Amino acid sequence: MTDLILASAARSVQARRRIAGHIYQTPLLPARAPGLWFKAENFQLTGSFKIRGAASVMTALSPGRGLVTASSGNHGIGSARAAQSLGAKLTVVLPQSVVPEKLAKIRSYGVEVILHGAETGQAEQYAQRLSQETGARYVSPYNDADVIAGQGTIGLELLDGPPIDNLFIAMGGGGLISGIGAVMKAFSPKTRIIGAAALSSQALALSMTAGRVVACDHLDTLADAVAGGIDLDTLTLPLAQAVIDEVVTCSEAEILAALRVLAQKETLLVEGAAALAMAAFHKVNAKGQTNVVLLCGANFDGPKLRTLAFG
Repeated sequence: MTDLILASAARSVQARRRIAGHIYQTPLLPARAPGLWFKAENFQLTGSFKIRGAASVMTALSPGRGLVTASSGNHGIGSARAAQSLGAKLTVVLPQSVVPEKLAKIRSYGVEVILHGAETGQAEQYAQRLSQETGARYVSPYNDADVIAGQGTIGLELLDGPPIDNLFIAMGGGGLISGIGAVMKAFSPKTRIIGAAALSSQALALSMTAGRVVACDHLDTLADAVAGGIDLDTLTLPLAQAVIDEVVTCSEAEILAALRVLAQKETLLVEGAAALAMAAFHKVNAKGQTNVVLLCGANFDGPKLRTLAFG
């Protein structure tokens, strides 16, 4: 077992103690289908796992140091909620195109908000410059050892349940699957980590194949929370290569079908990235085994979801 895996798992053990009072320990729910369980991060405080990584950073921070981040989605919401809970000084940079409801939600937590740029990439670049100019700690959504450790606390909670044969996790920047994967390989090495990649945006999957960060096209996807590229210096690529046993690529039709199964048969309304993990489960022959699908979040567009899930 590599030192990289052990070091990340150890960080998660430390992070779990630090963030315990600022997050929910989410349930492991049995599905109606035999042998299948759901790790329900859709029931997390902010409707997504992202608060774990943000709280991990903030609880490891030197007192008085400011933070800056950029995200108009789950990471921004989770970071803002963690900052409110921990009394941290946080600036969130958002693109001017941010959805008004998300802007209002982030502002409701009392953090400083700056609107900059036409899209998220420009907001991220500005946040990184602001960090360099002010000395504030930049909080990446995934490319940060403390963020990865915070997401890995999900794995520690899973270890309290039944032994798992296969664990299905959606792949975006890689912070979630790398953090959980490191914990599982350290403490439950027989558990297979199966990454779910959206065909429309699969930067991490293609980079794993190439052995280096590569650029790829990013098309619209229902799993929008995992869409986009990854940093050239990302910490997640070598860790993902070390812990992921299999990558399953899913089409938009397969993600939609999984979304409908979750809504109609399991009565679970989740965002597209969570349905992506379920879609991967449907493509793997895992009968007779104990399988867990990580439902990473439920921050969805209500009217759009109802149309998709029940249309």
